[in-house]
Amino acid sequence: MVKKRFHFSLQTKIMGLIAALLVFVIGVLTITLAVQHTQGERRQAEQLAVQTARTISYMPPVKELIERKGGHAAETQEVIEQMKEQTGAFAIYVLDEKGDIRSASGKSGLKKLERSREILFGGSHVSETKADGRRVIRGSAPIIKEQKGYSQVIGSVSVDFLQTETEQSIKKHLRNLSVIAVLVLLLGFIGAAVLAKSIRKDTLGLEPHEIAALYRERNAMLFAIREGIIATNREGVVTMMNVSAAEMLKLPEPVIHLPIDDVMPGAGLMSVLEQGEMLPNQEVSVNDQVFIINTKVMNQGGQAYGIVVSFREKTELKKLIDTLTEVRKYSEDLRAQTHEFSNKLYAILGLLELGEYDEAIDLIKEEYAMQNEQHDLLFHNIHSQQVQAILLGKISKASEKKVKLVIDENSSLAPLPAHIGLSHLITIIGNLIDNAFEAVAEQSVKEVLFFITDMGHDIVIEVSDTGPGVPPEKIEAVFERGYSSKGMRRGYGLANVKDSVRELGGWIELANQKTGGAVFTVFIPKEKQRGNPFDSHRDCGG
Repeated sequence: MVKKRFHFSLQTKIMGLIAALLVFVIGVLTITLAVQHTQGERRQAEQLAVQTARTISYMPPVKELIERKGGHAAETQEVIEQMKEQTGAFAIYVLDEKGDIRSASGKSGLKKLERSREILFGGSHVSETKADGRRVIRGSAPIIKEQKGYSQVIGSVSVDFLQTETEQSIKKHLRNLSVIAVLVLLLGFIGAAVLAKSIRKDTLGLEPHEIAALYRERNAMLFAIREGIIATNREGVVTMMNVSAAEMLKLPEPVIHLPIDDVMPGAGLMSVLEQGEMLPNQEVSVNDQVFIINTKVMNQGGQAYGIVVSFREKTELKKLIDTLTEVRKYSEDLRAQTHEFSNKLYAILGLLELGEYDEAIDLIKEEYAMQNEQHDLLFHNIHSQQVQAILLGKISKASEKKVKLVIDENSSLAPLPAHIGLSHLITIIGNLIDNAFEAVAEQSVKEVLFFITDMGHDIVIEVSDTGPGVPPEKIEAVFERGYSSKGMRRGYGLANVKDSVRELGGWIELANQKTGGAVFTVFIPKEKQRGNPFDSHRDCGG
């Protein structure tokens, strides 16, 4: 059972991530500031309590109250009430050396306070305690009497501040911090939403897993396509190139970040970006190579943001066209065979309807003998179905053209090796025989002889005719593409034969017979050749 995977949208992921970060950061900052403020408020209250107690301890009425045992009590009371009002203290106490309260602000039921060791030794003291049932921060300072040569602690002053007031200040500060944190969080959410929307717009509404899938599919298609594909940005800089393009341009590997005019100089592709269009199937020359180029301008929002260039080598396309042409000719030969048999059947039918039974029988015997002779040679000596099919079509075509096509009785052929394809055979055998048909078309004796054998290391194909032959000075030229004595748009057959033979690692020879007529001989190695060992010393037409 396949588990269902849940995919969250990119917008949701961005919003969630930013929200989590904002909550974490704002939370940490809020807590830190709150702790710092709480500690600061507490320290401030403690310092104020101690400072107030120390200030009161220095006042003369207070000292005299302790020294004289009740003197200046009213004056001291007035002083501590004023200090209480000015500082906002909860209570102020003046104590003697035994800790008894000699004077206090307001009405307090306390008569005695416990003194710390710091007071006894002349230091100040801060503590948290309870007074009249309330939590207070108490700061104490000693009252010191200066004697001759030494100081004496004769009492102390204690000042109380309510903790609730400090806590209220802290709570107020925390509320302010919370409001600020919420506002920042809302602004962060809004910013995250805007950012997520912008990113989604840039990705054309696609999610990351969809983009990844498209990337994988694009790479797979680019590597599978035999055509060269190059994409550029609006500045004409290459952003993508497949392996086929690099191989055609003879680059060690696909390159990017280079101007398109440096990658394909002379193609004039920058003008496509400027003009916005280019005619399809344009023939351009790049580094002594001829390519057929198609371009597509990529537009978005009415503006061009790059181009995509697809191209193939002209020679490869030409080879493909030639192959298709040969296949078409092969198909025509097969139709000619059907047509020829149909004509003969109609002739026999006509003789039978006229009652010319003897002539009909003679025609049948004649056709049977001729077909039987050719077919016996064809099927008994030649065991390649591809060659059989080609020759059957040519026999019918020869009959239609009133040309005698003879298969040499010494011909013999086993099934062909796998590297010799049907297209090669159609090109080689078909063109040689068709060329021979044309050579004898105007001759009184119209005869073409075909011979094939695989004795030895090579497959030998020989086609001879009773035509006028080839002038010695033209023997080399007949294999050149475009050469023909029949007019324009001709002269590709023997050139195609030459190319196919060389692809198979073989070679072709042309000679004239003593009795007239040309002889074409093709040698094809039975074993597949990694290179053409004959190119250096045995060129076609040799």
